[in-house]
Amino acid sequence: MSTDYQQAREVLGARLRELRFAAPNGRLTGTQLAERLGWPHSKVYKLEGGRQTATSDDLRAWAGAVGRPEVFEELDARLRGFESHIRSWRRQLAAGHRPVQDGWNAAVAQAHTIHVWEEAVIPGMLQTADYARHVFLRYADLQGTARDTDEAVRARMKRQNWLYESGRHFHALVWEAALYARVCPPSVLVSQLDRLTGVIGMDTVQLGIVPLGASLKVPAANGFWVLDERLVIAEDWHAELWLDDGDSVATYLRVWRMLKESAVFGADAQNVISGIRRSMRPGD
Repeated sequence: MSTDYQQAREVLGARLRELRFAAPNGRLTGTQLAERLGWPHSKVYKLEGGRQTATSDDLRAWAGAVGRPEVFEELDARLRGFESHIRSWRRQLAAGHRPVQDGWNAAVAQAHTIHVWEEAVIPGMLQTADYARHVFLRYADLQGTARDTDEAVRARMKRQNWLYESGRHFHALVWEAALYARVCPPSVLVSQLDRLTGVIGMDTVQLGIVPLGASLKVPAANGFWVLDERLVIAEDWHAELWLDDGDSVATYLRVWRMLKESAVFGADAQNVISGIRRSMRPGD
């Protein structure tokens, strides 16, 4: 979790504590407030200590319980401010995957150079429609969200037009393990591998494969995207991180460059992909 984000969470927690202490009808203990809200008292202290992120509903309930419903807008504005950096999947996917893809499309449209590392799946900008469909379905099952799969796929495919625009540069590194991952039927994966070999040599695309047997200067951890050396988007199971501070961007670019030293490109990358494709039997 970014330091800036944690600090903002602690500042919000201090404001919540201040409201509890200054309740119009007298100072409330944490236990008293928890009883009013029907919460375990530990939640009150976690929110005040910056150890748990409040939801908008939490903030509205808190403001009402301390007798200050008018401060909800202020509290919610604080939350929106730092949630722009950590975007929980629960909130983002409340309306399905399509709105998330639209947000990505807007961010990518502004970029001229993108650096990507993916260790588990094919980068979205290089996915076939069928592969993307299965990825969305897997995550919809995980999160229990609405299945707006067709709309999400169309939005992701629209984003790929970026690759065919002059002046764009897409630098992607993919761990070889992602090429084996059966997140889709074998026939779909075969077509996806063919798609990857097809983008090698494009003017706007540099695709590197990090072989499983390559010596690594840094562990092959979570995937991330760096847009124009100004914004990092990294994914975790609970949220996306959108980081725009200079130190974070520099760190992720340093990781990308270290991973690049282990990658193969051009004909060597094609040979890795083609070898995996040949290993897949029709009946797999």
